[in-house]
This record gives sequence, structure tokens and C-alpha cells, in this order.
Amino acid sequence: MNRSATPPNIRFQPRLSNQASRLAVLVLAAVLAGCAVGPDYKRPAVEVPADWRWKVAEPRDHVPRGDWWTVFEDERLNTLENIARTNNYNLQAAFYRFEQARAGARISRSELFPTLDGRADWTRYRTSGNSASPVPFPIPSFTQDSWTAALDLSYEVDLWGRVRRSFESARMEASSLQAAYESVLLALQADVAATYLAIQGADQELAILRQTIEVRKEALSAIELRFQAGLGTEFEVERTKVEVASAEAGLQLVLRRRAELINTLAVLCGLPPAEFEEQIADGVARLPRIAPDLPSSLLERRPDVAQAEREMAARNARIGVATAAFFPVVRLTGSGGYLSGDVSDLFKWDSRIWSIGPTVSLPLFAGGRNIAELDRTKFAYQESVALYRQQILEAFREVEDSLAATTLLEKQVAALQEAARAGRRSAEVSYARFTAGAVNFLEVVDSETVRLQAELAAVQGSTEQRLAVVRLIKAVGGGWEESL
Repeated sequence: MNRSATPPNIRFQPRLSNQASRLAVLVLAAVLAGCAVGPDYKRPAVEVPADWRWKVAEPRDHVPRGDWWTVFEDERLNTLENIARTNNYNLQAAFYRFEQARAGARISRSELFPTLDGRADWTRYRTSGNSASPVPFPIPSFTQDSWTAALDLSYEVDLWGRVRRSFESARMEASSLQAAYESVLLALQADVAATYLAIQGADQELAILRQTIEVRKEALSAIELRFQAGLGTEFEVERTKVEVASAEAGLQLVLRRRAELINTLAVLCGLPPAEFEEQIADGVARLPRIAPDLPSSLLERRPDVAQAEREMAARNARIGVATAAFFPVVRLTGSGGYLSGDVSDLFKWDSRIWSIGPTVSLPLFAGGRNIAELDRTKFAYQESVALYRQQILEAFREVEDSLAATTLLEKQVAALQEAARAGRRSAEVSYARFTAGAVNFLEVVDSETVRLQAELAAVQGSTEQRLAVVRLIKAVGGGWEESL
């Protein structure tokens, strides 16, 4: 009795030991799964001007910018902005790049979970009657069917955080491309606004030139009549013709520039230039007032700054992926299903099959590839840090340039408008002196030339003033708080 009871006890003990070992392995794997090699991301310090109210930069490009172009109070501009956002192909391409990155992040995330594949196959095979036999007599050939229905399971135990770092990198890359999309959108909105305002400025120049040509043609007719009556000179006639032709040439130059602007606006709106119906509002868009003490926190919503910061985080995560290549890879695999030589017996209990077991892959020699890859990822991260800091400095420069432009252009435009008023008054006085016989017509021609140049310069300065506002709004990431 004692001898018959011993064998079951002897066989049973190892089974308990094996189960305990498996449990210990799983517990150890669970503990180690919380580890991830490689540095955790920390935003690097950035040197900024002392007179800016800068805090720790935290990208806020997700904050809605609103329809910032409405500050110009132009309904046609509002319509064109909506058309461009819907139809522009560069913006669509940026959106689909972002969607690709999102899908790539989901692919990386899927590696956190086991993969389960279904498999079913049928094989009919014939053995050779002359093949080598493990027994001392030949094995005759035979024909056999094999039916299989099974499930295959595979799971990488993420001991060192390779999969998690890969997902972190992919997720930040997707976030970076989202910021890139917002950057393309902001640039598009600014380009539409700037082009539209430039067309309005060209229309003002055209109005001045057309009026000038009309006045000069009337003057030419008068001079020709005076010449025919013997009161004028041929020189005065020819000089007046020069002024008329010069004004007409200037008109054609502005018309060509306006046509190019219309074509640019059509392409921005995603429409063929030949089919684009230009509907530019009469008059000039309102000139908004900009607070001169914009806080530096506004730069946090610049999408290009956010893009650089997220690309930096993605490259930091890749260091962890490269570091994990030095450690073993543990993968759990399993398979279960049914195998039978007859399809009618395939799903019977005796036809079941299964297998389970871990596999461990340990890198022993790779010719320095892993070390080189780790060095590459570290240098790539340092590159992204430098680019991020450079992007911050560029952002400050653009804002400072735009603030300087809006401030100085205000004074410049005021001076140009005063010059235009003086030019108009000078032309009126010269013409009155000419009709009174006090001076010859050359003085009138010179006064008209000065007046035209002054008025065109005033219009161009006013247009540039509005364009500077667009550049400033773009420099701070689109819009600003109303409290400013």
C-alpha cells in the first residue's frame, strides 16, 4: 500500500513546483512591466528676453484662436477665409498627414496587447515508400489527409518599456503633425487676409491713377488748345503727353499686380484662377488697434512652437526604444485547436491540440549596430532641442519685428498722409497760379507729379500698416485675448 501510494506523491510535487515557478515568472514580469528604460521627457530651459513676461512654456495651441480676421470688419474677407479653409489643397494634405500619424500611433499602441490569429488548413499528402526508416524494416507509402483548426496567441512582455516608448514616440509624432496642420491653417488664413488687403490697396492706387489720368488728359486738351492759339509752347504739350503716358503705364503696372494677387487668392481658396470670381469689397478694411504690451504667453499657442516641442518629446522617447534593444525580449506564445486526419473527427475532444511557452531573445553581437542606433537617437534629440530653442527665438523676433512695424508704420503713414494733403494743396495752388498767368504749365506738371507720388505712397503705407497687423496676429499664433 505504501509503495503504491508513493509514486503519485512523487509525481505530484514537481507539478506544484512548476506551477509555482510559472506564477513567480508572471509576477516578476508584471513588476518589471512598470519599468521603461530611457530618459523621461522634460521640457528644456529656454532663454528669453528679460522684458517679456515669460513663464514656463506650455504649448496652448489647442486653445481656439477664433475668427481673428473679423477684426478687419469685412464680410467678404470672412467669406473668403471660410472658402479657403474648405477648399485649400495644402491644408487638406496636412490634415491627411496628421491622420496617417494618428493611425501609426494606433499601430504602435496595438503592440501593447496580445495578437490572436485564427488558422484553418487542409493538407493531403503522400509519403515515400523508399524513405529512410527509423525501424529495421521499410515503411510502406501511404496517403493521408490532415485537417487543422487552431488559434495562435503571441504577446511580447514589455519588460523594458520598448513598446511603451514606441507608442509614446508615435503619439507625440501625431501630436506634432496636428500642430503642423494648425500651422498650415494659420499661414493660410494669414495669406488670404494679406492678399485680400493687398488687393484693396491696389484698388485704391488704381482709383488715384485713373483720376490722375483723367485730369492730365483734360490738361493736355487745354494745353493743345493754348498751343494752337499761340499762347503755349510745343514743349509744354509734349511734357504733358509724357505725364499722361507715365500715369497710364503706372496704371497698367498696378493692374498687372492686382491680377497676380487675384490669381494668388484664387489658388489659396482652392479654385482655378480662370474661374475665380473676384468680389473684393469697396473701400478699405478697418485698421484694428493692437496692444503694444503683448504678453509672451501668447507665443505658447503658436503651432510651430508646439510642433517643435512635441517633435522633441518624440525623439526623447526614441532613446528609450534604442536603449531597450540591449535587453532580452520575452515573448509568450501559445496555440490551441484541433487536428484530425478526417474532417468528421476534427472537432472531437480527442482531436484537440495545444502548446504554450515563452521565448527569450538576447542580443549577443550586432556589430555595434545597437550602440550606433542609441548614439543616433541621442544626437537626434539634441538636434531637436536646438531647433526648439531656435524656434522660440524666431517667434520672439517675429513678434518684435511686427510690433516695431505696427508702431513705426503708424507714424510713417501719418507723415505720408500729411505729405499727400500738402501735395494736393500744392497742385491746386500751382494750377490757380497757372490760370492767372503767373507761372508756366511746367510748374503745374511738377506739382501734379509730386501729388501723385505722395498719394500713392500714402495708400501703400496704409496697406502695409494693415499687412503688419496680419503678420503680428500670425506671429502670436492667431488672435489675442480681448482683455488686452
